[in-house]
Amino acid sequence: MADFFTLIKDWIIALGEKHDVDPLLLGCLYLVSKVSLVIFIGLVIKNLRAKKAIVLPLLLASVSFCIPYLYLVIAGRNISIWVYVFIVLVFIYGGYSIWKKIKLV
Repeated sequence: MADFFTLIKDWIIALGEKHDVDPLLLGCLYLVSKVSLVIFIGLVIKNLRAKKAIVLPLLLASVSFCIPYLYLVIAGRNISIWVYVFIVLVFIYGGYSIWKKIKLV
């Protein structure tokens, strides 16, 4: 089992070197962005219920959702076109799911 994890780790590091992306930084950005996304969506819902402005928390939620993908687009090199298509689809789905969560309130 340890050999399997070593193999996966080496593959991820090699993939990161091939595309000029730091896998550890990408993973940290992903985790931090998802935690902040949940916090900002909570603020949006709280402000909606209190009938306060939602523009700033919604903007911050959108930015926090996009950060790891923007890092991949900006720092990455020689990335396949299907990855860009996937990122666009993730943005579309993310916007749709945020809109559905806010509409429930």
